[in-house]
Amino acid sequence: MMEKHAKIYVAGHRGMVGSAIMRELERQGYTNIITRTHKELDLCRQTEVEQFFAEEKPEYVFLAAAKVGGIAANESALADFMYDNIILEMNVINSAWKNGCKKLEFLGSSCIYPRMAPQPIKESYLLTSELEKTNEAYALAKISGLKYCEYLNRQYGTDYISVMPTNLYGPNDNYHPEHSHVLPALIRRFHEAKLANAPSVTCWGDGTPLREFLYVDDLANLCVFLMNHYSGNEIVNAGTGKELTIKALTELVAKIIGYKGAIKWDTTRPNGTPRKLLDVSQATALGWTYKTELEDGIKLAYQDFLNNPMRAER
Repeated sequence: MMEKHAKIYVAGHRGMVGSAIMRELERQGYTNIITRTHKELDLCRQTEVEQFFAEEKPEYVFLAAAKVGGIAANESALADFMYDNIILEMNVINSAWKNGCKKLEFLGSSCIYPRMAPQPIKESYLLTSELEKTNEAYALAKISGLKYCEYLNRQYGTDYISVMPTNLYGPNDNYHPEHSHVLPALIRRFHEAKLANAPSVTCWGDGTPLREFLYVDDLANLCVFLMNHYSGNEIVNAGTGKELTIKALTELVAKIIGYKGAIKWDTTRPNGTPRKLLDVSQATALGWTYKTELEDGIKLAYQDFLNNPMRAER
């Protein structure tokens, strides 16, 4: 168990996941949390990271920093995504180990799983067949990070764990028109359509793919829970175990935002993976379940979008 006064470093504290972990730690009464902005500490610079760990010697590390983006960003910058993420992870994990960090938690992504993995996706399906080509570079980087944690555990007896979240949404999300994920993109699109009194909104594909969504504060709650209650080489999936079609999702977002126009589908656009549901039985067996239902979570996310106009410009 992490002591309330233990020195905890949250890497990536300004991102959606990192900021949620910060909120959860503070909510649970942890008082000694350290952070660095990208300007203060570039995690891709090995000497900077080594110096930071040697000086601060954090006892616990949440590694939520990453270079992220949607399909377009991933496809156009394959080399950058691979290099930045692998270097960042290796620097942080290696320096944590060298400086006697008690426990580290690595945040991955469900895109690490094979493109055609059986559904729902169990943790054991990792590396059983080929990856989705559009985000292969990012997935390979994340797999390298979680495997490095596992290898340190095996070789040196460390206590480093890895969590794989499903699609996330919530406060501090990215609402950029081109670089955002499906849920924040829909929030922005329906909000703008409502303001413009647009007669219809056109969405990509045919609306049939199934997706699972987890509110980011629920993920943060699981992250702290696992840091206190789980040790092992097996990665842990983070999700709700529930899914809905993209069509149902768009209708739900439209309802919450109050958009009354028509929803059309551009079937010349790609659908993406037909289904991507995580098997969350391992987290359930440990005694954890999500708290925020999708409709409530989208309402909270929409409030965050409205209260943070600068987020929409990112």
